Parts: sequence; structure tokens; C-alpha cells
Amino acid sequence: QVQLVESGGGLVQAGGSLRLSCAASGIIFSTFHMGWYRQAPGKQRELVAVVNSGGSTNYADSVKGRFTISRDNAKNMVYLQMNSLKAEDTAVYYCNAVWSLFGGTREYWGQGTQVTVSS
Repeated sequence: QVQLVESGGGLVQAGGSLRLSCAASGIIFSTFHMGWYRQAPGKQRELVAVVNSGGSTNYADSVKGRFTISRDNAKNMVYLQMNSLKAEDTAVYYCNAVWSLFGGTREYWGQGTQVTVSS
């Protein structure tokens, strides 16, 4: 059974920091591309950051320079360090795992963790 369990969300003032964690189980973690997405009320889910199985990262323009994604393959964990938080970062943040090889794709989502930034 595949599980992605997020933690670390909460309420923070603008300019503050939070670190989100995602614990993965039931997958060969090192072979999956891992990402963080977010969804604000009334908006579509959007990509925040990804780290592929090789360790390369990519970020949404809105978070570049403020957020850092990292992974620990030994612990089956992916993290999102969020600094200089803004009110517009308020959203539910979801952990995502994608495996794509030989024409096949598998994708899994966590249940989400709420991040609220007060201005």
C-alpha cells in the first residue's frame, strides 16, 4: 500500500518560515520523481517544486529563491523549506510521487497539509 504523509504545515506570519515533510512508503522511493503542489481556495492545484529521481530540481517562478525542495532517499523523505512566506503562499500543500518508465506511469498523492500565512 502506497502512502504519502505530509507534515509541518501550520500558521505563520508573513516573512516567516516553515518546513514541510513528506514520508513515503510502499514505493521504491529513489526511482520516483517527487514534488510539492499547492491549491488555494477557488484556485487550481499548481506545481510548487519538483526534485527528480536524479536530484535535479525545478521551481515555480513564484517561489524561486524562497523555497527549497530536497529529498533523502535513505529515509524515503522529501522536504520543502519555505522562507520569506507571503500571504499568497496560503494553500493546502500536497506531496506528489511520479514514476515513469518504459511507457508506464504511476502517480500518487498525499492528503495535504494546510499552510496559512497571515499578513
